[in-house]
Amino acid sequence: MSSIKHNIELLAPARDYNAAIAAIDCGADALYIGAESFGARRGATNTTDDIARVVDYAHLFGVKVFVTLNTIIYEGELQRAEALARRLVDVGVDALIVQDMAYREMNLPIALHASTQVCNMTPEGAKFLQECGFERVILERALSLDEIKEIRKATTVDLECFVHGAICVGHSGRCYLSRSQSPRSGNRGECSQPCRLTYDLVTGRGEKLIRGKHLLSVKDFDLSGRIGELIDAGVMSFKIEGRLKDDNYIKNVVSYYRHKIDEALASRPHCQRSSVGRSEIEFTPDPKKSFTRDGGEYMFMGKRAGVASFNTPKAVGEYIGSVAVVGRRDLRIVSRVPLNAGDGLCFTSGEGIIGTNVNRVEGNTIVPNRMDGIKAGMEIYRNYDHRFTQSVERSRTRRAIDVKCSITLSANHITATYSDNYGHGVTVERDVTLDMSKSTDKMRAVAEEQMSKSGDTIFRVTAVEVSGAEWFATAKLLAEIRREALSMLAAQRVDMQRPEPRLRGENADAQYPIKRLTPQHNVVNSLSRHFYLRHGVEHIVEGLDSWASTVGERVMESSYCLRREIGECLKRGSKLRDTLYLEHGHHRYRLDFDCAKCRMSLIDCTTNDNR
Repeated sequence: MSSIKHNIELLAPARDYNAAIAAIDCGADALYIGAESFGARRGATNTTDDIARVVDYAHLFGVKVFVTLNTIIYEGELQRAEALARRLVDVGVDALIVQDMAYREMNLPIALHASTQVCNMTPEGAKFLQECGFERVILERALSLDEIKEIRKATTVDLECFVHGAICVGHSGRCYLSRSQSPRSGNRGECSQPCRLTYDLVTGRGEKLIRGKHLLSVKDFDLSGRIGELIDAGVMSFKIEGRLKDDNYIKNVVSYYRHKIDEALASRPHCQRSSVGRSEIEFTPDPKKSFTRDGGEYMFMGKRAGVASFNTPKAVGEYIGSVAVVGRRDLRIVSRVPLNAGDGLCFTSGEGIIGTNVNRVEGNTIVPNRMDGIKAGMEIYRNYDHRFTQSVERSRTRRAIDVKCSITLSANHITATYSDNYGHGVTVERDVTLDMSKSTDKMRAVAEEQMSKSGDTIFRVTAVEVSGAEWFATAKLLAEIRREALSMLAAQRVDMQRPEPRLRGENADAQYPIKRLTPQHNVVNSLSRHFYLRHGVEHIVEGLDSWASTVGERVMESSYCLRREIGECLKRGSKLRDTLYLEHGHHRYRLDFDCAKCRMSLIDCTTNDNR
């Protein structure tokens, strides 16, 4: 049996430098962060200098830093995109996450990860990317466990999957719904999230079956109970969504998944975490207390209904209880958990939600800051836990590497060695003349105290072994030796973790699985076009984002099916055979259903008559 262990990675989002440090301290093995441009979240950009600072800290613990350059690139931007990529290589990032194949044509000396925006859903597609030198394939969120296993059987490339956070209802990189309603495009980092808006479901005859509901708004992802199955299926990186989330969200969710992954690793001796250090936090993580749209498993165990939230696209939070009696200025509630002043509440009914804050609590009676619309019988959810949020904000978090110290004193010499649990160590020596100590016990105690301090370093000294305590050394001298040794050990870790610039070679004979590329393949520049032509593609239509209008085109393909969600699945004998449309304002989309693949598409049917 091979003694080589498989590295398992917890991959966390970082909006900025502070979020990155929070994620590292709470146990992330890797980060993904946006650069100053070309990232799929325009609201989460960082300068190259700030990313360099993140790299310096992350590499102390063997934490990797991946930068998202995952938008499509127009012809006039190629030079600027390549220049940015090469600056990122220079500051030592570990990989670039890309959608546009132009980056592969640039021959950048760095590992490339195929973004989920490439719409990685098939074994053939993943194998092709592997053959083209991609180090990692990031899987589409709509895949089932069985589909992930099939991709693993066909490849040896690293597989990364999302396990927590928001889900794009459209297949990643193949959604143009935002672009169909505005100049803003998800493939350019500016998605306006029209999937969270209200729509009417209308038949071809004009009958409105559903009015004003969030028909495309799906619940968030939570695969925390499936980590072990995913490891066994061949996934090595577990990704938390949220590059726009605040530091409290990062601390809470990363800490929670650190615990869940460590639990899974404990029963899998052939696996190990991919970074080092022990995280110390002062709160009990609970992802239900951070922003979440009632997390579920989406299509992980196959296509199913119950994955959408028609009444609201917002975070409802944790279930609290129900309203018993409504007074003039207060409410009496039936609650299974205590509430506190400052909490945020949602009151739900079939018509939507009502939000309010708690001003005062007296037993089962609460005084909210508004009463409008609240009725007896409504269910109550807490979407902001004031005390929990305070505990996260006030808690100290630290990540430390355990080290041991052995120090030997003699008449003319001091030797101190610090070593960590990962086979690394440094030794500092001093040629000095020492007198005999007056008390061996006291000298040993002083040496143990001085050599065990770690201050604001990344180390935690767990044990000190003292030899030669019959010789006297001052506390000042011992402190100097300790500081020098820990500084050397930190520098050693930085040098050890510096990535070697590299790009995997590609198989020039690799053939792309499709010969004709549609507008949904997002080819909008000459380098990307050259890449596909080199690999057997015969015909390429310019990417839809560059078109003046999306009318008549497919603007979304999804594993989510509205028919299935409302109980009108055609495969299960639905009598609703009409052509169906979604309407929002003057925008109109025909729903096409591919029952063989169990997929739904939206075709832009907006015309001047709709306006």
